[in-house]
Amino acid sequence: MKRRLWSIREHGFVPDKQLHHETIFTIGNGYLGTRGSFEEGFEGDTPATLLHGIYDHAPNVLVPELVNIPNWLPIGITVDGTPFKLITKTTDTLRPPHGYVLGYERELHLDEAVLRREILFRAASGNIVRLIFDRIASLDNPHILAQRVRVIAVDGNPTVELTAALDGQVTNAGVAHWLPNMHVQAAGNTIGLEATTQQSGYIVGLASTLLCASPVTASLTDNLRPTLSTSVKLQQEQEAVFDKITCIYSSRDVDAPLQAAAENLANAAQLGYDALYKAHVREWAQYWDRSDITIEGDDACQVAIRFTTYHVLITAPRTDENVSIGAKTLSGLGYKGHVFWDTELFALPPMTLTQPHLARNLLMYRYHRLSGARHKAKANGYEGAMFPWESTDTGEETTPQWSDPEPDGTRIRIWTGDSEQHISTDVAYGAWQYWQWTGDNEFLARYGAELILDTAVFWGSRVEEKNERYEISQQIGPDEYHENIDNSVFTNRMVVWHLETALHLLDWLRANATTDYERLVNELDLSDTRLNRWRDIITRMYIPFDETKQIHVQFPGFFDMEYIPVPNYQPRTTSVQAILGHSRSIQTQVIKQADVVMLMALLGEQLAPLDVLRNNWDTYYPRTDHGSSLSPATHAWVGARLGLMDEAYDMFYHAAHIDLEDNKGNVKDGIHAAACGGVFQAVLFGFCGLHIREDGTLAIDARLPEHWRRVRFSVNYRGQRYTFDVQNPVLVSPMA
Repeated sequence: MKRRLWSIREHGFVPDKQLHHETIFTIGNGYLGTRGSFEEGFEGDTPATLLHGIYDHAPNVLVPELVNIPNWLPIGITVDGTPFKLITKTTDTLRPPHGYVLGYERELHLDEAVLRREILFRAASGNIVRLIFDRIASLDNPHILAQRVRVIAVDGNPTVELTAALDGQVTNAGVAHWLPNMHVQAAGNTIGLEATTQQSGYIVGLASTLLCASPVTASLTDNLRPTLSTSVKLQQEQEAVFDKITCIYSSRDVDAPLQAAAENLANAAQLGYDALYKAHVREWAQYWDRSDITIEGDDACQVAIRFTTYHVLITAPRTDENVSIGAKTLSGLGYKGHVFWDTELFALPPMTLTQPHLARNLLMYRYHRLSGARHKAKANGYEGAMFPWESTDTGEETTPQWSDPEPDGTRIRIWTGDSEQHISTDVAYGAWQYWQWTGDNEFLARYGAELILDTAVFWGSRVEEKNERYEISQQIGPDEYHENIDNSVFTNRMVVWHLETALHLLDWLRANATTDYERLVNELDLSDTRLNRWRDIITRMYIPFDETKQIHVQFPGFFDMEYIPVPNYQPRTTSVQAILGHSRSIQTQVIKQADVVMLMALLGEQLAPLDVLRNNWDTYYPRTDHGSSLSPATHAWVGARLGLMDEAYDMFYHAAHIDLEDNKGNVKDGIHAAACGGVFQAVLFGFCGLHIREDGTLAIDARLPEHWRRVRFSVNYRGQRYTFDVQNPVLVSPMA
């Protein structure tokens, strides 16, 4: 039972699902991520290893993207001269001269972060072998990657040949990012490869060794594919073990990446696979001890939430505060590896509550890129810091202004980089939430305060005074179907929260960090005139609200548009926008994702009394398309707080399985980071009602799905660990 609740299993090979499976079987360690493509390759596969921070802007491409680094996985096997491979056509005869796959199984062990694949293979000679492939991305030493291949002679006395290579012939879906003059080397049982990106000039070095009982030969038959080769004759029931260990460094880490990789590799080879594996598993045990959520009574959701937690953990940088979590993690090329609001409002909270050292790294990424936010504000005629909607290594705005061409050659204007400005407040919200939970006063005084205050300076210059009130024009709220609208209730109300928080923060700094208070007041020009304007904005900001219906209005004019009964468009496998078309859908009341409902999640009863919140739900829930993966989890969170348990559970199940079941049909492009983080919040903040009381103590106000017997989890609160055991009927046992 334990193993079943800790693993994702693929039983039987289904060619059409391999791109989806490549994504969900990604391994990683916070330094890099490697998709679950096969060692021997597969027709139409998309092998990719993505290394945090390695971006490049290729010619004729609109924006920079995270670069697919040289492939460290390749291992080829022949049995009695028959190449082992999986084929795409089940109609093939699969008889000599071909090999025949008699059985196939693959499993991702979430607790140990080990990907294992087992195949029963019959060669053309008739000899049968069992092949077992294991791979890890070491959490103990993040530069080390290890593969173990076991070949067992099941029937006959086969001759097994094995080749292990590094492959520099990689692209991003056909886009080349590496200079052609790679440096490759091969000597003894070690090979190496060093490559440089074309525009950004990043250097990546890889070194590999092959450890086995038989002699190993290194060769450079292909200038971009150094190879190690060996062979062995097996007797029936005999087993051969081949360990390929690889080390990767980049010029972000060291001056000479290939040299560093070779040196670290030599140390790792001396330790051997077993020692590397044990150290890796020990580190993962500590991760899970802090981050695991157990759900009794719902095995499907138990596995799913461990899967979503795993994918947040493998992409969160462990020691690097100059990188962050992209919208598609490190598991695919979707969104080009760019960083969005998905990080601060979705992926960050699980880290804040369970792995605060990782959360701090994510926020420091934003702090170190304040210059880019200030550049954007100045370029648009504003003061302060205006964070880009999409960010990479530089911190400058990297949102493309146009979509890729449609089949007819037309492009759609992308306005999010211009108008989706709420991200500046999202960053501030993440920083404030981190401080509330961790009590990390040093971070707040030296770094977080500057994030919150300089983005408040931006808003103070951005709002417009008109009609005896303050308004904000030309915005895109979370609902991205409606572009360049005036007075998004989400944006306007969160700006009020932002300015209130900034003023409270200044009071805290004055009382607790005088030096930092004086520094920031001087550097950011936080004059009495500026602060009085903030107070005036708080008082007179326009918050669209229908007094008759007692609902928040998403934006003025929203209810004048065509009403589309979204629930009627079932069953469907695509968004309502895709069904209606872009030009029509933007003129309707169809909402892409939680907007007013997102505002309810963030502010709760600070926003309005429960009866108004319920009115908002009844208004916007049936209009929401859930065209974004982050929407169902947010609705689960809010639905649970409103006591709407059927709706909340349906939304939660959908969110938890978005990637496992490929509910959006695009998991081949990468894991949905926001959905993964949103599932965590739906359980803790939604179903369990975890919150901080006004007196600073933690409390639970649980509303569990009827069939959930128990939920257990731990959080770090102000330097102390608290474990909660929430039982159904609701009984809570907090243990410090």
